[in-house]
Amino acid sequence: MEYLKRIADRILQDNLEASGAVLVEGPKWCGKTTTCSQIANSSISLQDVDMRDEYLATAASKPSLLLMGDTPRLIDEWQDAPVIWDAVRTVCDKRGGVPGQFILTGSNRVKKEETRHSGTGRIAKMKMLPMSLWESKESTGQVSVGELFNDPEYDIDGRTSKLSVEELILAACRGGWPASLLPAKNKARLLVAKNYMKSVCSEDISRIDGVRRDEKTAAMIMRSYARNISTIVKKTSMLSDVTSSGEVSCSSDTFDDYVKALEKLFVIQDIGAWCPAIRSKSNIRSTPKRSFCDPSVAVAALGLSPDILMTQLKTFGFLFEQMCIRDLRIYTMDQDSHLSYYRDRYGLEADVVLHLSDGRYALIECKLGSREIEDGAAHLLELKRLIKTHNESEMQNPLREPDLLMIITGGQMAYTRPDGVKIVPIGCLKD
Repeated sequence: MEYLKRIADRILQDNLEASGAVLVEGPKWCGKTTTCSQIANSSISLQDVDMRDEYLATAASKPSLLLMGDTPRLIDEWQDAPVIWDAVRTVCDKRGGVPGQFILTGSNRVKKEETRHSGTGRIAKMKMLPMSLWESKESTGQVSVGELFNDPEYDIDGRTSKLSVEELILAACRGGWPASLLPAKNKARLLVAKNYMKSVCSEDISRIDGVRRDEKTAAMIMRSYARNISTIVKKTSMLSDVTSSGEVSCSSDTFDDYVKALEKLFVIQDIGAWCPAIRSKSNIRSTPKRSFCDPSVAVAALGLSPDILMTQLKTFGFLFEQMCIRDLRIYTMDQDSHLSYYRDRYGLEADVVLHLSDGRYALIECKLGSREIEDGAAHLLELKRLIKTHNESEMQNPLREPDLLMIITGGQMAYTRPDGVKIVPIGCLKD
């Protein structure tokens, strides 16, 4: 299979031109190694079965030997020998700060105490996710998220998606895992996410820090997360859900430990609340919105299938939001973006608040069907009105007004409403 270009390609190249080394982090199987191998001129993998013991022994005695080779040199899964981090920093210094020396990949975060230096000034960091619909060549890419921010006159009217709801369901169930694009049959494609979840629960969640964790408990916690995906349910409710069957016992501390491990593996990627000063703080929800790195993880955890979701479109609506979140993160990687959500006790909400590093932001609703668009637009416009009202009464401490109001849909046609809200199918978005 030919290499499908990733948005991360450009970002990795830019970082290599500016820094001595680049750390690429993200969930396993998302394509980090393959992407980095396109640029690297030499490489080693610390998880190579035949060489692992020798590599680890070398890392323990003289790690600089592992860094010898043509540059950029790729050290895959470096976290298996954390001393590599400080060795890379030292070699970068010895080479006079010449950029583009090393690429490190990692599928889990390393504790700060395992490295002596933060890497600031030597090692740039970037994150990868599974593939977006644009990267998997399913989105037409006719609407650019960047242009929506940058050009007030950007005309989206009439731009189209080629994806039906049935195809969106299949894409969410399959996920953005590069390996899921290889098999010819959909049944085999769907197995990738299922195998990913099994691997996380049976191996990775214990291997990450050497703490033995129970496979069934991990699966139950991921299933509870999946049941509450794209919602702001409290931890106590999920803990009750985990223990209600009687199959596992789980304390609050144990639940937190498993969730932290899944966060270190980049499986769980919750979204924090946005709390602008337009309501009383007590009226704005602050519980994190539950989120995975890819919608297929929730599908696998719940044992769902495309056929089941065809008759449960309400459930698919939550998974559709997850697919929108994944793709928005990918399309704005080079903007150092982050996501939040807004919801208050009066029912006013924005599913996603997309923040760019320069302070610009978008209020976004994710609506699968066209019948929900009117309600979504009303929420976004009311939230914008509240911000304006706040600024009129608090002129000394104004809030920036949203730069973009957008509803991402599962429909076919993009257009701008008379009130300025952009209606954009997910199947025509790109970076």
